[in-house]
Amino acid sequence: MSPWVVTRTITAPIDRVFETVADIKQFAQAVPQIVKVEFLSAQQSGVGTRFRETRLMKGKETATELEVTELVKNDHIRLVADTHGTVWDSIFQVKRVGDATALTLTMDARPAGLLPRVMMLLIRGMVQRALEADMDSVKQYCERDRAA
Repeated sequence: MSPWVVTRTITAPIDRVFETVADIKQFAQAVPQIVKVEFLSAQQSGVGTRFRETRLMKGKETATELEVTELVKNDHIRLVADTHGTVWDSIFQVKRVGDATALTLTMDARPAGLLPRVMMLLIRGMVQRALEADMDSVKQYCERDRAA
């Protein structure tokens, strides 16, 4: 199954966009569907950070445990979750494009077993819409005037 890829061009400096996706607390502020973040590791940023993200999905709260497995400042951050028989591997990558920043989210799901594979086919469209909404929220958050 091919990964999901969503890109947004954001009129904001690369460091602002990167910090928004790399700082778990700031990402939670940017994405309104995230209702709670609990850190499961002593550290709260960088490689090795583990946290539980609770989102509102279709009116219900759903929690997912994630770990930061890679982080290169102003380049990319990789988050991995292993849930319900599927490994979710997400990479947020930033790239300067003139006066703007291109933010690309690539998410791969590796289901283990028949049932998780079937579920993946059934929820593919829902995942795409959720990723698009997250990226739209990050774009709006980064572009709004925080100096006011």
